Amino acid sequence: MVVKAKTPDEIAKMRVAGRLAASVLEMIGKHVKPGVTTDELDRICHEFIVDELECIPAPLNYSNGPGQPPFPKSICTSVNHVVCHGIPSEKKALKSGDVVNIDVTVIKDGYFGDTSKMFFAGEPSVLAKRLARVTQECLYRGIQQVRPGATLGDIGHAIQTYAESQRFSVVREFCGHGIGDKFHTDPQILHYGRPGTGSKIVEGMTFTIEPMINAGKRHVKLLPDQWTVVTKDHKLSAQWEHTLLVTSNGVEVLTLREEERSSAVA
Repeated sequence: MVVKAKTPDEIAKMRVAGRLAASVLEMIGKHVKPGVTTDELDRICHEFIVDELECIPAPLNYSNGPGQPPFPKSICTSVNHVVCHGIPSEKKALKSGDVVNIDVTVIKDGYFGDTSKMFFAGEPSVLAKRLARVTQECLYRGIQQVRPGATLGDIGHAIQTYAESQRFSVVREFCGHGIGDKFHTDPQILHYGRPGTGSKIVEGMTFTIEPMINAGKRHVKLLPDQWTVVTKDHKLSAQWEHTLLVTSNGVEVLTLREEERSSAVA
């Protein structure tokens, strides 16, 4: 695997794309409430991305390859036991207590910013709040491993050991990824693993960390729409995601939201 470090010009463009992606999640939070449909959330995000930010919503019409239909919406909305890639629908109105991951990727000047966040519609269960919190902590623990000379296995190990210590499980079928002027590139960032294994992390790399953590068992299945992934046992799942830049002495979170400025990863 050969991963080319980003140039200063590419990094500048990625900072812009990352900041704009984060702004979508900051904007949409007030709209997540019981009764709203996931299709309405998609419409609000689409109009904000296109009209306000003058960006392209990367998921719209995206396909991983032959046999997979183009993704029909501008964001992913994964509710309750949906692990990832939930398709917004006018038939899916949020109920009080629902938890939803909103996954946003924008393209600005040819470069991608990719990020997601968990939201609550009304008051969630104790388990849902705990799962969302632990999953965010998994993301942060993974980010804290990122620095030149560390390995990709260090990231996965930090995430896996913490999630399992909290009696949750790590989805293994999906992972983080390199990102830049393409949506998905090498390296693959696994959310499980052994320390000291895998490729070395080098300055100038850009990639996402996006752990998917289940309240039950780790096993998942793909629905017939060829996009929506759910837990096999129908128990809750949560996910958080950031786009990262490896710096000379650590990491810069390109999709950091204002609410995180005082966090451990700021």
